[in-house]
Amino acid sequence: MNPSVWIRQLCQTHNALYPQVCSQLCRRPCYCSPVLPRCPRGSPLVLDGCGCCRVCARRLGEPCDFLHVCDRSQGLICDYSSGTGGTCNYDEEGCEVNGRLYRDGEVFQPSCKLQCRCLDGGFTCVPLCQEDVRLPTPDCPYPRRVDIPGKCCPEWVCEAGERHLLQSAGAAPAVPYACQPWGTEWSACSATCGVGFSTRVSNQNRYCRLETQRRLCVLRPCPSRARRAVSRAGETVRLGCASLQSKRCERDCSVLP
Repeated sequence: MNPSVWIRQLCQTHNALYPQVCSQLCRRPCYCSPVLPRCPRGSPLVLDGCGCCRVCARRLGEPCDFLHVCDRSQGLICDYSSGTGGTCNYDEEGCEVNGRLYRDGEVFQPSCKLQCRCLDGGFTCVPLCQEDVRLPTPDCPYPRRVDIPGKCCPEWVCEAGERHLLQSAGAAPAVPYACQPWGTEWSACSATCGVGFSTRVSNQNRYCRLETQRRLCVLRPCPSRARRAVSRAGETVRLGCASLQSKRCERDCSVLP
């Protein structure tokens, strides 16, 4: 096999292991075309692996080798781990959000409402706006969360009193806006056996306002309250809700005739 062909094949698969050998592919002195290549959008002009001519940087997922380098400005390197040639991949476990690359451990805000952290190739976010709940009060019977111009997070406002006047007059108040359903999950039942109740906060009502709603719940029946009626002579035996004076029992008195 021609040595130059062998070197080229070696560098296409093991460039990271033999950088000094691969440097033999470089021509000295450099000779470059006087016409610069036209690169696709998002691919800048960079020097090739020989540091000689300007070429289009390879993008994420594109093939690469010693001469055709990846876009380092995007944190890309030529990854030879697949064993079938090089592919442009991230230099470390970074993450890409909305077309932008973030380093592992970097904290960023994709919007004014979220703060995120890049971690192990993914990212987690926490809201920066409060998710509080405002219940109706006498001074603000119809609270509503609205977007305020010039502010990132929505705020609670109290609606005008016309609705209260309509309700007092017996007229059905009309909701002048599209009611967005909102509510919390039902709470756990208040009783572990027998009848209890659970609550939630929801705006699913005719006025589209937050209110606390309740419903009955039964997890399981309660065990019988009757006590085992075994006693000695002269003691009071309780059977359910009744009391009586017992005589001497010669057998198990818990089962009555």
